Amino acid sequence: MGVNRDKPNRWKEDIARSVDLYNEWFLRFAPKTYRDERGKATKHVKDMLLRTKYLRNLTPNELMKHPAILFALRMSTAPPIARDRLVGLAGVPKSLVNSMEKNGRLPPQMKKTALETNLQKIVCMIIRLVDIDIFPWLKEKCDPTKQELFRAATIVADRLCGANADPIIRNAQEQRQLSKIKKWLENRGYKDITGKASLETMKPGTFAFRLNVPGLKEDNTTVNIPVDAVVMPVKATPGELPLMIEAKSAGDFTNTNKHRKEEAIKVEQLRCKHGEDVRYILFLCGYFDSGYLGYEAAEGTDWVWEHRMDDLAEFGL
Repeated sequence: MGVNRDKPNRWKEDIARSVDLYNEWFLRFAPKTYRDERGKATKHVKDMLLRTKYLRNLTPNELMKHPAILFALRMSTAPPIARDRLVGLAGVPKSLVNSMEKNGRLPPQMKKTALETNLQKIVCMIIRLVDIDIFPWLKEKCDPTKQELFRAATIVADRLCGANADPIIRNAQEQRQLSKIKKWLENRGYKDITGKASLETMKPGTFAFRLNVPGLKEDNTTVNIPVDAVVMPVKATPGELPLMIEAKSAGDFTNTNKHRKEEAIKVEQLRCKHGEDVRYILFLCGYFDSGYLGYEAAEGTDWVWEHRMDDLAEFGL
């Protein structure tokens, strides 16, 4: 017996209400969220310009101390270059560029001499492609005015946020969803033990966010599956598994259907490890059409709509 998956007669209305809720949130909060992130990025770029003497003294040492600035440097060229394009143009290992941008660190396994050589290649390529229209002082060989410095930092920051627009909005929406789950649970007496929880030690009436739950792949290798919210019901019996909740939001119908297999794979890996008693549901807000819902229902995955959160109670919470 399901809560929402077996009630297709109300899917159409729920889809419409979910789209309206997401659109309302987007119009009210997304522009401010984007502006806030652009403000942070502007400061980040300005600090980088000051440290490098306005790009006139960009060195491998700067990249060693601040690996994450590589993203901003890629956005400082004409035209801005993609990560893979930089790898090809500079002739450096993809693992180096990925580590610097995605993890904000240098790859620990790379030898110092190779690291220095590759960083020098990156510096040379950035300087060769730098956008003189954004940094006119490089051509004029003088210090920038305060206005020129601010303008350059803002333009690069805007490029950064433009390239990251979807993740920025998605992360803000996810934080909002988790906050709503937290409030709903705490209003019913549940205790947040995030950072102190494990699947084996959770007690009834507790919950945790971003918990890594072990799963099992087809080849019997263990994989850690990050679960957004894990809740042990107040009335849980000894040995009972907690309810696992995946928060999902979407601003269009296309991307949801592209990624709809992800949940099915996670559930299969969890069941391979913990058995058929695994309870894994979705917390939905936004553009999830009947095709997506039908696929999840066929895979045995149920869900709760954000606009009707009290359905969580029907899962024993």
